[in-house]
Parts: sequence; C-alpha cells; structure tokens
Amino acid sequence: MELDSDSAAARGLHEYVRLVATEVGMRGPGWLVQLEPLANVYIALEDRLPAFPTRDVALVWDEEHGWALGVETHPGESLLVVSYLGDDVLPGPEAVARTVRRHYADEPPRAQEPPVFRAADDNDDLPARLAGYAVPPVGLPPQATEPHRVPG
Repeated sequence: MELDSDSAAARGLHEYVRLVATEVGMRGPGWLVQLEPLANVYIALEDRLPAFPTRDVALVWDEEHGWALGVETHPGESLLVVSYLGDDVLPGPEAVARTVRRHYADEPPRAQEPPVFRAADDNDDLPARLAGYAVPPVGLPPQATEPHRVPG
C-alpha cells in the first residue's frame, strides 16, 4: 500500500494509532508511524510484561501482519515478538487495548507464526478503512466536525 503523507488513509493511520495509544494508557507521544516501504507503527509501552520484567515492551503494527506485542532485546537487534494480536489487520483500538491488558494481567505470551492478513501490494479496502479514522472524517468539511454552538 503506497500512502502519500497528506492522503486520507495516512491521516487516518495517524489518528488510529493515536486512539490505540490512548486506549493502552499512553500519557505522551511515544509512537512512530512510517508510511513506507511498508506502513508500520511502533508504540513504546510504559510498563513491562510480568513474563519479561527486565525488558521494555512495544506494540507494533504493519499492514501485512497487524498488531504484535514485543519486547526489546539488545541495541541494534530486532524486537522479539511475543504475541500477535487479533484476527484482523485493523482491529478497533479498544480490541487492541483489551488484548494488551490480558497480557499484562495474566495471559502469558505465546510464540506463534505471524498471521498474514494481506500483502502490501493488495488492492483491498485497508486504505478506505484507514481513511475512516481521518480527522476530519473524509467527505466532511472541517466545520462539520466542530461542536454545535447555540447563540446566546
């Protein structure tokens, strides 16, 4: 999927990530969105997993495999994925947060093969789904999203 930085899908991806970060309890801007060569996201989580008490934790997403929970290893090494989340490339922010909370509460991480929901060059509905998160919503002028004010 090729995204122009000012496209509705790119704006939607940024908003979607902001919503996920808020749902998982982020209190600051601790995430990174990259649009190419493969759209992907990195959210640094603030707490550590009980199963990995000495490792920093991150939530990562890409347009082929969806969300994964991982732990940092050593500088310069790839994130160690401990669990893939969900059964959709773009689950709702609340669903992502619920799954993350389960891993923090009592569900031990489990090794698994990465799901393949789509290929980067698929011509599917992912750009439209991302555009649905764009602010202002696609198709509405900016003033249509502002709260209605009663004169007086």
